[in-house]
Amino acid sequence: MQKPTAPLLSVETALAQIFDEIIPTTAQEIVSVTESFKRILAEEIISPINVPSYDNSAMDGYALLGKDLPEDGTVTLNLIGSSFAGTPFKGRVEAGESVRIMTGAKIPDGADTVIMQEKATPDGDKTVSFSSADNHRAGENVRFAGEDMKTGEAVLQPGKVLGAAELGMIASLGYGEIAVKKRIKIAFFSTGDELCSAGEELGDGQIYDSNRYTVFSMLSELGVELIDLGIIRDQRDLIEQAFLDAAAQADVVITSGGVSVGDADFVKETLDKLGNINFWRIAMKPGKPLAFGKINDAWFFGLPGNPVSAMVTFLQFARPAINHLAGKEQSRPFRIPIRCANKLKKRPGRLEFQRGILETADNGEQVVRGAGAQGSHILRSMSIADCFIVLPEDNSGVEAGEMVEVEPF
Repeated sequence: MQKPTAPLLSVETALAQIFDEIIPTTAQEIVSVTESFKRILAEEIISPINVPSYDNSAMDGYALLGKDLPEDGTVTLNLIGSSFAGTPFKGRVEAGESVRIMTGAKIPDGADTVIMQEKATPDGDKTVSFSSADNHRAGENVRFAGEDMKTGEAVLQPGKVLGAAELGMIASLGYGEIAVKKRIKIAFFSTGDELCSAGEELGDGQIYDSNRYTVFSMLSELGVELIDLGIIRDQRDLIEQAFLDAAAQADVVITSGGVSVGDADFVKETLDKLGNINFWRIAMKPGKPLAFGKINDAWFFGLPGNPVSAMVTFLQFARPAINHLAGKEQSRPFRIPIRCANKLKKRPGRLEFQRGILETADNGEQVVRGAGAQGSHILRSMSIADCFIVLPEDNSGVEAGEMVEVEPF
């Protein structure tokens, strides 16, 4: 456990320790291509065919030999047939000949060029003429076999999250089923006698539980299986049983609140008893307290109790850790330098994630401004924000017009 007097742990150090301990899952299952949407690929996808499987036309127009294109003036070629998608021309195109062709249709034998119909002058169905003024070139408007994917080529790697483009690629290769990583199971709950679920009537001294709903929403975007254990009251036996039940049925357990080094409640007491947990003080704002470790065979993340702190620590620590455990390919946070439109206050000492709003200035430049009050209890500013303004530990504030680093949501 980190002592209260110990130096704050940097975000990078905490992340490195988490990634060092968590080993990605090897569990997988076979699903249909349609069922694989947003799942994590478990195997390398090798192309068994060329895509396209044959040279085909990128335009409606006329297929011909590139050497027949005029260097100067106009050339007229004989029309000898047509090629449609699914019904190719059966003959061979020779010098002085052309074939009417449709988009996606197979390029006839002998031909190597397609001139779009807007740059052709047909004379009925007998001849077609082309002018050098249109600057034609040999090979234009042809999609070549294997141009997208070649036979034997590794086109997708394990860890890839399968979206619309990936499903289209896999289907174009003829795969009906593929291996994906099994979904990670995550149990989450809140603790406290003061908490009420949304829809219930508040009693004296009670508040609505917001963290469980924000955690649910952020988890739902990760393609995991969710186990919502609700609100657990502040009783030692109930809290202990909740942790045991959660760890028995999930790969990851997430709670919020009760994990500060100085906290004296049943959550921290139970974690000390049941798990191998690190209680960290992170050099970041919001979200200084964070607990990480294991309860039996389940990984555990204890997020701070303040709602914005819970969201920020989830996004910076729990989300990348869950993606890593699930077998998703690793990626660094996407951050870009942008000019700040207003003054930002900050004290040196902690990496700060201020909520920001991206907008376009009058001169057309993309800028960012603070999203109002930055208190860790003010959830509304997270709602109106669309990015974090990431200020380094040694930063002592930002003047309007200075460059800052932004992490879009």
